[in-house]
Amino acid sequence: MNVTPLIREIARGAAGARDLTYEQARELYLALLDDTVPDLEVGAIMIALRMKTETVDEMRGFLAAVGERIPTWKRRRNDIRPVVIPTYNGARRAANLTPLLALLLRRQGVPVLLHGPDDNDESFGRLTSARILRHFDQPPCRTRQQAQQRLDEHLLAYLPLPLLSPGLARLLALRERLGLRNCAHSLVKMLDPFHGEGLLLAAATHPDYLNNMRELLTANDARALLLRASEGEPFANPKRRPRIEHIHHRSSDILVDGEHDSLRAVPRVPENGELSTTVAWTRRVLAGDIPLPPPLAQQLACCLYACGKATTLDHAFTLVNAKGEGN
Repeated sequence: MNVTPLIREIARGAAGARDLTYEQARELYLALLDDTVPDLEVGAIMIALRMKTETVDEMRGFLAAVGERIPTWKRRRNDIRPVVIPTYNGARRAANLTPLLALLLRRQGVPVLLHGPDDNDESFGRLTSARILRHFDQPPCRTRQQAQQRLDEHLLAYLPLPLLSPGLARLLALRERLGLRNCAHSLVKMLDPFHGEGLLLAAATHPDYLNNMRELLTANDARALLLRASEGEPFANPKRRPRIEHIHHRSSDILVDGEHDSLRAVPRVPENGELSTTVAWTRRVLAGDIPLPPPLAQQLACCLYACGKATTLDHAFTLVNAKGEGN
């Protein structure tokens, strides 16, 4: 693909740049994913898009291209949608509670597919979900077939991004060379390997990104729960409940509203974000020794309702309380 004409359009500066059409964006990203664009041009495209900022139509085209390169995952034969959890940020200051949410969903009989980085390196100073899950006998899968088998038989699997989308993993890694994020960092948080049959946990830290994700997911007729991220991770802040929106049938419903008042009581949370502390605290919550913080119990209920495990939101809260997780 000759990308020079497209670079000429998107790299005219913030005031003069022109947006790509949906089809142009799709074709461009297919070429990027297939590694048929030279490095110099790839760098120019990434920087130009970062300076211009991507439109919803461009992101739809990029996401469609990624979907074409991801094989469709099989859904179990029941009414429960598998929950898809993108977990790429890890946590630096507070505990990473994404694994806890995944383990609680599995305990409720909900299949959970997590995807994220393929390493347990501490060099970037964040505690990843992959490292925590290893302590619960859930190491990263090494093949797609293994992940599908674990999902079918054990209801939980962690799949490294290079196995899910090698091209997207390569584009994500450009941050180390360019020093800047690119659209791949947003795309990985909106992937549904079940191609519309899963329930995506979509989260972002900044309000502008949340607005863009809502518009994009709605336009794509996605099934998702949208909430403000905790240090980039898609679990509800245990100290302050975020608003949780249910995106379905090209619309968005607010399932629980966010908290704005000062805290009256601080829930019991890990003292720090270290691995040993996080693992020990998670084990105690799973054993019922420590109550699950209310925002996480509410997020769990929203997941049970949106994935079809519960028929109503009240039913979902009943299921959570029956397990002792909403106390």
